[in-house]
Amino acid sequence: MNSATVRNLLVRGMLAGLAAGGLALLVAYFLGEPDIDRAIAYEDAHSHGHEMEVVSRSLQSTAGLATGVLVYGVAFGGIAALAFCFALGRVGSFSPRATALLLSGCALLAVYVVPFLKYPAGPPSVGDPDTIGKRTSLYFLMMLLSVLLAIAAVIFGKRLAPSLGTWYATVAAVTAYVLVTGLAFAFLPAVNEVPKDFSATLLWRFRLSALAVQTTLWAGFGLLFGELAQRLLPTGPAACAAERPVPAAH
Repeated sequence: MNSATVRNLLVRGMLAGLAAGGLALLVAYFLGEPDIDRAIAYEDAHSHGHEMEVVSRSLQSTAGLATGVLVYGVAFGGIAALAFCFALGRVGSFSPRATALLLSGCALLAVYVVPFLKYPAGPPSVGDPDTIGKRTSLYFLMMLLSVLLAIAAVIFGKRLAPSLGTWYATVAAVTAYVLVTGLAFAFLPAVNEVPKDFSATLLWRFRLSALAVQTTLWAGFGLLFGELAQRLLPTGPAACAAERPVPAAH
């Protein structure tokens, strides 16, 4: 894949990430923000002092939320587009559209869902402020392990495929990923700092909305970027042959 194609895919990835970020923003605003307001109300009711707001809550839930989600969407869209350039043709004979969807689904699981299962998101008032550094480090450690193990599983499956076939190699790779991830779950310390009187329903709703935001973001990106990549890249045996360099005549 030449540099002009990579550049075009990078731009399309960032645009798709921006559009997917817009969809995720709607989900975050209508599903997540009401639960955050309820959690903040709980925190205010149980706090002994009143801290002065540096940034107003109304600004946080509108311009602040939009800026964070959209910038994140553009950034991850560019990174995912570069990963797509590397993965296309190396993970199987899938079309650009199918490769984008497969990459988005695997990234959603490895980057967010697996770390989320070990260290789920918590709303304001959940968690000890003194341990936020430790909790953040553990979360990113789990995310790094999950991504590295996912990459290792792909390499493992590719090496097994010639001898076992694609189906059994995939099953073996997924099984290995699940087993090693399970060991990481078992050995990494657990974090449980939810107040005893905090609403379980509110906590569950907040975590579901956080998962919905990420699912919307990655699924939206996979669909939008897959369509843009499909229209840009040549498909079919003839087109692929045309992409190959022609040997120089002697």
